[in-house]
Amino acid sequence: MSRSRQPPLVTGISPKEGIPWTKVTIRGENLGTGPPDLIGLTICGHNCLLTAEWMSASKIVCRVGQAKNDKGDIIVTTKSGGKGTSTVSFKLLKPEKIGILDQSAVWVDEMNYYDMRTDRNKGIPPLSLRPANPLGIEIEKSKFPQKELEMLFPGMSADFTSENFSAAWYLIENHSTTSFEQLKMAVSNLKKQANKKNEGSLAYVKGGLSTFFEAQDALSAIHQKLEADGTEKVEGSMTQRLENVLNRASNTADTLFQEVLGRKDKADSTRNALNVLQRFKFLFNLPLNIERNIQKGDYDVVINDYEKAKSLFGKTEVQVFKKYYAEVETRIEALRELLLDKLLETPSTLHDQKRYIRYLSDLHAPGDPAWQCIGAQHKWILQLMHGCKEGYIKDLKGGPGLHSPMLDLDSDVRPSVLGHLSQTASLKRGNSFQSTRDDTWRYKTPHRVAFVEKLTKLVLSQLPNFWKLWISYANGSLFSETAEKSGQIERSKIVRQRQNDFKKMIQELMHSLVKLARGALLPFTIRDSDVQQYGGWEGKAGLSGQWLAHAVQTIRLTDDALAALEIPNDMLQTIQDLTLDLRVRCVVVTLQYTAEEIKRLAEKEDWVVDNEGLTSLPYQFEQSIVHPLQALREVLECRPGEASVFQQPKTQEEVCQLSINIMQIFIHCLEQLSTKTDADIDTTHLSVDVSSPDLFGSVHEDFSLTSEQRLLIVLSNCRYLERHTFLNIMEQFEKHGFQGIEKITQVSMASLKELDQRLFESYIELKADPIVGSLEPGIYAGCFDWKDCLPPTGVRNYLKEALVNIIAVHAEVFAISKELVPRVLSRVVESVSEELSRLMQCVSSFSRNGALQARLEICALRDTVAIYLTPESKSSFKQALEVLPQLSSGADKKSLEELLNKFKSSMHLQLTCFQAASSTMMKT
Repeated sequence: MSRSRQPPLVTGISPKEGIPWTKVTIRGENLGTGPPDLIGLTICGHNCLLTAEWMSASKIVCRVGQAKNDKGDIIVTTKSGGKGTSTVSFKLLKPEKIGILDQSAVWVDEMNYYDMRTDRNKGIPPLSLRPANPLGIEIEKSKFPQKELEMLFPGMSADFTSENFSAAWYLIENHSTTSFEQLKMAVSNLKKQANKKNEGSLAYVKGGLSTFFEAQDALSAIHQKLEADGTEKVEGSMTQRLENVLNRASNTADTLFQEVLGRKDKADSTRNALNVLQRFKFLFNLPLNIERNIQKGDYDVVINDYEKAKSLFGKTEVQVFKKYYAEVETRIEALRELLLDKLLETPSTLHDQKRYIRYLSDLHAPGDPAWQCIGAQHKWILQLMHGCKEGYIKDLKGGPGLHSPMLDLDSDVRPSVLGHLSQTASLKRGNSFQSTRDDTWRYKTPHRVAFVEKLTKLVLSQLPNFWKLWISYANGSLFSETAEKSGQIERSKIVRQRQNDFKKMIQELMHSLVKLARGALLPFTIRDSDVQQYGGWEGKAGLSGQWLAHAVQTIRLTDDALAALEIPNDMLQTIQDLTLDLRVRCVVVTLQYTAEEIKRLAEKEDWVVDNEGLTSLPYQFEQSIVHPLQALREVLECRPGEASVFQQPKTQEEVCQLSINIMQIFIHCLEQLSTKTDADIDTTHLSVDVSSPDLFGSVHEDFSLTSEQRLLIVLSNCRYLERHTFLNIMEQFEKHGFQGIEKITQVSMASLKELDQRLFESYIELKADPIVGSLEPGIYAGCFDWKDCLPPTGVRNYLKEALVNIIAVHAEVFAISKELVPRVLSRVVESVSEELSRLMQCVSSFSRNGALQARLEICALRDTVAIYLTPESKSSFKQALEVLPQLSSGADKKSLEELLNKFKSSMHLQLTCFQAASSTMMKT
């Protein structure tokens, strides 16, 4: 047999004995599946089903009735299990009879209070309880709006205990999705409950029939005696005589028992007084209970008790009740003041604020505590912001300031929304920025930057709760349902009126945040009248670009966090303006700092030349610009809603001018390096290409650079700067959104070319002038005369010396930069050819031998430096040859050819440098 069909079994009853109508608790197994399943309950043979209250399958509560048996079993009968058995019994005690003169301590069992409005059950007898689910089927609450139900059933209620109960409302609210079969089952349950009550009442009447019959018999006997007595006798009828006897007995009793009756009246009065105290002890104990619960912080209990007392005794006319209720009101008023003080106390959490506001709303506190709380929070945040500034300024001056209790909002060093700022790319610098500073700068955050971080952290920790408090105030979720319904229309008007006031509060907070940040980061942007309130930072030294970039990131994160709260953009516009000004300032300061760093690049020149004739200076210069630009990448990027750094023409012009200034400063450094004397240059090692020949042993391992060599190195660097470095830098400028790139390029290239040309002319002057100056003395050495000279036997020594000097120049340039050789040699050859042409034109006449000698030397020089000839030098050689008489005989031509071959053969080794493959010649 399944468990659900097993018969009920009673295993315990408490108490086990008692007088009739004693409340007992029956425990056991299989005591039914629900109230409808319980169809029978007898104790000592008496039917107790009428008072039975089914609690669970193992518990039933009922009252013992008037039973004939003194002791008997407890029998439970259910539909599912049938008639059950019992392992325990109940002993019925007979109540002690009390005489009229005996004092009794038995109290009348008062009915406990039951508030149907709040559904608070304080032990009401089962007979007065209504089932929570009268239909006996599962309740499925619908989401039908309560207001629409009230409009649909005006004046009605879904509470089945109400006089205005509406069955339709009840079904819509609790069984809107219940199937028809379930509703049919509910009808069946209602019929069974009605039958059960009828059967219970009938059984109760049947159980007392014997008593009714005895009373009927007694009344009939009295009636018969009265009829038999008649009214003939003199003493009167029997009823008259009985009345007289009773009156005399009453008078005698009053005389004999006056004192006893007095005591009885006094006892009755005392009993009535105690009954009143017992019945209304809730009100009499309420002031003390309120005080105790306030001390324990159980405000919910206090409010519930107050609402209960107000509903029961708020309009009472009984003086005692009015007195105690007045005391309750006094305690409640003190509670209102206490809660208001706690509400306005700062700092406090949003949860506590909402809790206190609801308490005050339930207590119907005067005024608008929620708005008072919003105003107090607004002032508190402003005090925190200014207190934060004062604390950092005092700490900067050496006094205690950073340990103010107002600033110790939490123990975190960085807020979660700003925690990663210390690792942003804006703080990463290249090698050129680290060379003159110690790395400890990373760990020494300037006070102004630390203040802005702390300030934004403070605002982000307080403003979200402040904003959420306003949202809760505006939508009414701060208040209890009762308070909300009662003051909904009035509150909506107040919210509309105070919306502008709250907007002004937010704007004031934003303006204070921005001005305090400006006073620390951009002090020159605040007015003189605001310096005392928002400034006061000592020292005029500005922040570096790296820390300004760090501050930009901090302000951006603050803006993002505030925007996430759905604060309107117009209230955050001042923060966006601050971000733009910081970005512009960061770019300007970074470029200024870069210019200062580039000024020191000349000190870092090591004069070590690579295979391309370059030192590390061009690379250092490029990196000195690239690294700051990379650090500015996040600053220059425009996030959604942000304006470009270069949107203002003034900013464009300033940045363009700073960029040009950086380029010109470096060009000036090159010029300084080229003009330094030997005493100003440290001895260093010159690195040369190992494949290049050391023709004259002039380059040694411990070679000290000459001024000419430094000129060549600078010229080589200038050539590389023009072809590569400057173009790369312009590309970086354009990549990062700089404006006026064309102007920067034009001005920079013009300055660089002008410097290159001056340095080149200086070098040519140093090298070509001695060679050119030695030609004329060499030609006329030994009183040589073109008119009277011997037949030529070869090239004279002056030309060989000139060639050797040119070869020396070639070696010097080749050791520095191979690519400079064509440019330098071409210019030297131009100078020599021009001078030679002038000297030839100055000769008045040539003899045959003189003409042949001159042609031999001119052709020898021309053929030797042929790869370095330019149109100008070719023209000079041509002019020089045109001055000479033409060779008239074939013998002279043959002699000239033989002498040229002899010269080239004898100086083959020296002239090897002129026979190498020619690269593309540079224009002078």
